[in-house]
Amino acid sequence: MEPTSPHLRPGRMQSLSTASRSPSAFFSPFVPPLLPEACESLPQKKKKLAKVQTPSPAIPMASGESTGDLKIAASGGEAEMEVQEAELCLDLTSCQLHDLSEVEIPSTLEELDLTANRLAAVDPRIGHLTALRKLSFRQNLLEDDAVAPLSTWDAIAGLQELVLRDNKLTKIPDASIFKSLLVFDVSFNEISSLNGLSKVSSTVKELYVSKNEVAKMEELEHYHALEMLELGSNRLRVMENLETLTDLQELWLGRNRIRTINLCGLKSIKKISLQSNRLTAMNGLQECVALEELYLSHNGIQKMEGLSTLQNLRVLDVSSNKLTAVEDIETLTRLEDLWLNDNQIPSLDGIESALSGSRETLTTIYLERNPCAKTPNYSSTLKKIFPNLEQIDSDMLT
Repeated sequence: MEPTSPHLRPGRMQSLSTASRSPSAFFSPFVPPLLPEACESLPQKKKKLAKVQTPSPAIPMASGESTGDLKIAASGGEAEMEVQEAELCLDLTSCQLHDLSEVEIPSTLEELDLTANRLAAVDPRIGHLTALRKLSFRQNLLEDDAVAPLSTWDAIAGLQELVLRDNKLTKIPDASIFKSLLVFDVSFNEISSLNGLSKVSSTVKELYVSKNEVAKMEELEHYHALEMLELGSNRLRVMENLETLTDLQELWLGRNRIRTINLCGLKSIKKISLQSNRLTAMNGLQECVALEELYLSHNGIQKMEGLSTLQNLRVLDVSSNKLTAVEDIETLTRLEDLWLNDNQIPSLDGIESALSGSRETLTTIYLERNPCAKTPNYSSTLKKIFPNLEQIDSDMLT
């Protein structure tokens, strides 16, 4: 199980990747490439749309009006709604298109999803879509020069989501024209520097630059509204320049080369992933009092420390480290998931006191591949200590 990026939320275009988060051997929020799937005929795809979540108004029944009349009226309304929706959202995912020459693009589009095609250029007609708010080119063949025209098209300056994930970019593209941008995704490219981010609007709430070749955290200072920062699977060695990101809720830095935790005074953050780095200690988290999920697996941590102040912590993953004892979490009262597998914990002695605060709340515990997991009556002992357990290692309890 892997904690991956919550890239798709209900109502989000399919281009924004989706996967559930769960602790274990994941190091960076990442979503595998989309697999080719049965593609509808192009005429069908031209009209395919993402349903607009508009509640149907109640239709009062006039005196003498039959339910049959209402059904006819309703079906007519649905047909009209479909026509309207078709002009708002165009989904051409996985059609293996090399260009859009045979595609009709309604001028009223608000969402355009071109995920998983073979596009090497941006159709200039997109530059005339004045209502466009969401645009995805995920998993195409776009290079730097190919996306350059986007920054010159004033008509689409109201864009709120721009997804260029999984292409052939080598630098941060110019997105300065988009003054209302909320989501910016350039993950899975070949970008070596964050230079250029300073020109991207400070309105951005979600920034994805994972799986690139970035070596330094920079040009982030102006993102005062940023809530999600994903920089996993890069070449980062130092956590820096985070001080001004006061609204940051989630920070994903797995699979880098970071040796020391430095949250730069952030206190509102709720989720942190530093899996598969080069950490040997856990110090640096004490002030993150709002933290709910902490992923530190696959490091070289030898001691559990600096956790007692994290009273809101629900998920703690410190698997695959060098721990020999469970400690500094006895005061935590909201802990639900605890991952301690693949460490060096010798026995279950003292585990009840070590987890006394979360005895009633703990539902999942992993201790497999520790010496203590070979203890006689291992599972029954844990069940007795933690009455509300639903899972011990990979075993679901009935």
